[in-house]
Amino acid sequence: MTDHVAEPSITLGVEEEFFLVDPHSRDLIADPNPAIFKACEQAAGAHKVVHEFLRSQIETNTRVCASMAELRGALMETRRLVAEAAAQHGAWVMATSTHPFADWHAQAPTPKARYERFATTYQESVRRLLVGGMHIHAGFGDADSRIRVMTALRRYLPLLVALSASSPFNGGRETGFKSYRLNLMGALPRTGLPPVLNGRKDYERLVQNYRALELINDGSELWWDMRPSSRYPTVEIRICDVCTRIEDALCVAALYAVLIRYLLRQDGLPPGPPTEIIAENRWLACRYGVLAFFGEPAFGGRVDIYDYAAKLVELLAEDARALGCEEDLQRVPAIIREGAGADRQIDLYRLRRLEGDSEAEALRAVVDSAVAETRGANRFAAAAE
Repeated sequence: MTDHVAEPSITLGVEEEFFLVDPHSRDLIADPNPAIFKACEQAAGAHKVVHEFLRSQIETNTRVCASMAELRGALMETRRLVAEAAAQHGAWVMATSTHPFADWHAQAPTPKARYERFATTYQESVRRLLVGGMHIHAGFGDADSRIRVMTALRRYLPLLVALSASSPFNGGRETGFKSYRLNLMGALPRTGLPPVLNGRKDYERLVQNYRALELINDGSELWWDMRPSSRYPTVEIRICDVCTRIEDALCVAALYAVLIRYLLRQDGLPPGPPTEIIAENRWLACRYGVLAFFGEPAFGGRVDIYDYAAKLVELLAEDARALGCEEDLQRVPAIIREGAGADRQIDLYRLRRLEGDSEAEALRAVVDSAVAETRGANRFAAAAE
C-alpha cells in the first residue's frame, strides 16, 4: 500500500431498465401510453428517463453522484418517479431482468434509427432480447488508470452477477439459471468478458481495428460485461441484472465503488486469474447464483461463494469506511444468506405450485411479488429518514 497517494475521487451513476406491466394480465404492455414517458421527463430533474429497445421497457439514468449517500437518494428518486408516472397511466413498473412469462414475439421495438439498424443487422438474436439490466458508471482517475483498474476488476464480475441475479424465468419456463439474461445477451457479438487491456492505447487500438473493418461505429457497440464509456470518463459495469430491491442495487454499487478504491490504492495492480477461470466462474454465477462454488486459485481450488464474499468484505472494510457505505457493503453476505431476486422468484413459484396454483397463476404471483418489491423504494426511503 502507498501512504502518499491522494484520496481517490469516485463519482457514480446508475442506469436501470424496467418492464412496464399490465396490472390486469400481469403481462408486458407492448405499446404503453406515451404519457408515461412524458410525465417522467417532466419530473426527472437532473436525472434522465429514456426509451429502451422495446416499447415495453423504460430506462432511468441517475444524475452524477459524488458519494454513495447521494446515489442512495438518486436511486430512490428515479425509482419513485417511474413508478408514480406509470401508475398515473395504468401501468406497473417491475425491476427484474426477464419477465416470467412474456412472449418476445408480442413485443414492439421503439421506432429509432439506431434500434432499426440493430434489428436489421442482428435479426433474431436482438428480437429475442427481452431483458433489462443495471449499468453502473464510475468516474475516477485518468484514462490509463481506468483501463488498468477495469482489467483488474474482471475477477470480481462473477460475484456481482450472483448478487444481482433476477432472471430465472424466460417465456414461462424455469430456465435452471439464476441469471438467464446473460445467456440471451451472449447471442450478440462483442459481449462477455472484456479482454486484458493494459492502458488507453490498447483500448483505442482495438476500437480502431473494429472501425477499420467496419464492424462498429464506435465504442458504444462493444457490449462487454464492463467497458470504458464512449460518452463519459467512466468505466461502465454492464454485467448486472437489475436488482428487484433497491437495497440490493445499492449493495452492488457500493461493492463496485469500494473495489475501485481498493485497487486505486495499490502500488501495482494484482494479477488476476486466467480469463478462462473468470469465464467459468461467470457461468457458475449465472447458473447457481448465491449457491455457486467458484474456482479460485488464491484459495487453492473451489470455494463457497459465501466464504469468498466474506473474506472480500473484510478486505474492503477500510475502503467502505472511507466511502461511507459500510452498511451497504455488509449486505453482500446478507444477500447470499437470504437469496437474491432470482431466488425469491423461484421459491415463490414453487411454493404456489405446491399449494395448487396452475403454472400461469404461479407466474402471475411472481410478477405481483416483484412489482411489490420494486415499489419498496418508497418503504426503503421512509425507513432511511
